[in-house]
Parts: sequence; structure tokens; C-alpha cells
Amino acid sequence: MRHTPCKKPRTMNAWTSRIARLAGRRARRHLVVPYRGYGTAEVWYVRGRVLADNGLARAAETDPRRRNLLNTLRRLRARGAAGACIQAQGAGVAEETTADNEGFFNLKLHPKALPVAGVLWNPVELELHEGAAKALCPVLIPPPDAQIGIISDIDDTVIRTDVTRLIAMLRIVLLTNAHTRLPFPGVAAFYRALHRERNPIFYVSSSPWNFYDLLEHMWEIQGIPMGPLFLKDYDLKVRRSGNAHHTHKLSAIRTLLDTYPALDWVLIGDSGQQDPEIYRQVVRDFPGRIEAVYIRDVTSERRDREVHAIAAEVAGLGVPMLLVQGTITAAEHAAAHGLLAADSLAEIYADSAADLA
Repeated sequence: MRHTPCKKPRTMNAWTSRIARLAGRRARRHLVVPYRGYGTAEVWYVRGRVLADNGLARAAETDPRRRNLLNTLRRLRARGAAGACIQAQGAGVAEETTADNEGFFNLKLHPKALPVAGVLWNPVELELHEGAAKALCPVLIPPPDAQIGIISDIDDTVIRTDVTRLIAMLRIVLLTNAHTRLPFPGVAAFYRALHRERNPIFYVSSSPWNFYDLLEHMWEIQGIPMGPLFLKDYDLKVRRSGNAHHTHKLSAIRTLLDTYPALDWVLIGDSGQQDPEIYRQVVRDFPGRIEAVYIRDVTSERRDREVHAIAAEVAGLGVPMLLVQGTITAAEHAAAHGLLAADSLAEIYADSAADLA
């Protein structure tokens, strides 16, 4: 993950000084949007984007569909600040980098101070244009007592999106907000039971970075454990193929397993796209590292037969892959195999019933 140091400002005459002042006013209208980072005691990965402030505010439960639609369009039309200079400071070190053409930036910090004991998230201060905007980027450092890592898809795994049905998907994506988009029954309690406030959880999806704030707000409202998100750059001009989806998710998962070689993993996805095929490849590439794979059934019987065939192949490699109708089936299997505490099942049952109600 390379980063480009900020360029030093040139000596300015009166005319260029005036232009710089005008640019400075414009820069003050930009925001630093941090994306939750991750790392180890040796290296921290800090990510984010510099965006023009378009007036997007947090959703309220009473927001009408018209306002939800307007906010969705604002997200899709978000403009990044190309070439913006970002300084990062944390763990006893300071680095700087320049945002790319769409405002995205990545930094790799080599900490001089150890992560705070007992704290899952460690802060990194981000600053834009010498104080024009500031933000804190939380960086996930798994504690020594972490037992497993969890990697989960988002759409049709955590929340219903109906990606296989275009009209239904558009209605959900365009007209809902963080309060009205609900998780599948029992998901929040299931993920909390796996997380145990120490096991790191990561979300890998082909959803665009434009919806990052919406997802973070939803996780907060629903009590879903926070974790770094690995999303995709959104561009209407580029056709996103199924192969690009496969490549993006597989690359992110490989990065995580390479970053944390001491952890074994639980993979969670759905049957709607390519999660079974992607997870099968992960099992092949990392023998002995995957504890279980849970696939939510959101497709037809024909697709189910394909998934069952993949599950049989994965089982031959020593890893259970379950195609499940609901969260409880996955939770009971996880409890039986020691992936979560058996006494947490009561909360998952109650949470599922409350969500259904």
C-alpha cells in the first residue's frame, strides 16, 4: 500500500497568492472521511477519502422516502478532492500522503508505541490542509486473546438487498435509510456472539464506498459489531463484471488472512452472487485456516443445488459449509463447534424473535 508524500508549496506572487486564498476557501468546505483501519503491532493501515461537503446529514427515523432518495443521490454524486494533502499522526509517528484523483488515500504507519492494552480500536488523527479539516480514524488491532477472525459479506448476508432482483434492489437502496434498512433476524446478536468484544470482524462487499456512512450508521443503530469495511470504488462509466466482484472480494480476504497468520477464520456470505465459489477458493488457498463457512440461502432451488455441490467439495477439504435459511441454524452450528459460547444462543433466539416481530 504505497502513499505519495505531499508536495511542498511553491513560492507565490500576488496573483498565485490570490488563487491560493480562493482555493483555501474551497478546501475548507471539504471533509476528511476516515474509513476504519486495521493492522498489527508492527504496521497500521489507515484509509479514507477527502470529499466536498454536500450537506449530507445523518438520517432520522422519520425521514420520508423523498429525503432518503435525495441523500442517496448525494452519496452517488460525492466529489473527491484530487491531490488533497493529508497528515496522519498516531502511535508515536506522523506520515503524510496525497489523495488520488477521486480523493481516496491510504497510509501505512509503523508504530513506535505499542497498542493500548485492552483496547480494540486505536485512534489516528487525520488533518487536511494544515487544519482545514480534522478527523479520527479508528484502527483495529486484534488483542492477543483473539481466538478467531470473522469475514462477512453485507448485501443479502447482513441486510436484505435483493441484488438478484433489480427493481426490488433499487427500491431498497434508493428509498431507505440507516433506520429503515433492517438486518436479517438475529444477525446482530449472532455477530456479537462471534465477536465476543475481542475477535476481529471484517466486512467485504462490492458495495461502493459512497455508502460507507450509511453502513456505519446502520451498524450503530442495530448493535452490529463494528469492523473495517472493504468496499469498491464506484464509477458509472465502468461496467462492473462478475469477475471484478470475484477478484475484489478474494483479494481482500487473502490480504486479511496474510495480515493475521495466527488467526483461524469464519466466513459468512450468501448464495446470491459468488460467495460459495470465492470461499471455496479461500479454503483451497489457506488449508487448515477456515473453521466454518455459512451461506445464507436467498436463491432458487437450481442455485441451491450448485451451492450444495460446492459445500460437498469444501467438506472434503475438512471445512463445513452450511447453506442456511436463517441465522439460528448457523448460530447453533457455531455453538456446537465452540465458535461462540453456548449461553449466547438465548440472546440470539430472543433477538431473532424481536426482529421478526
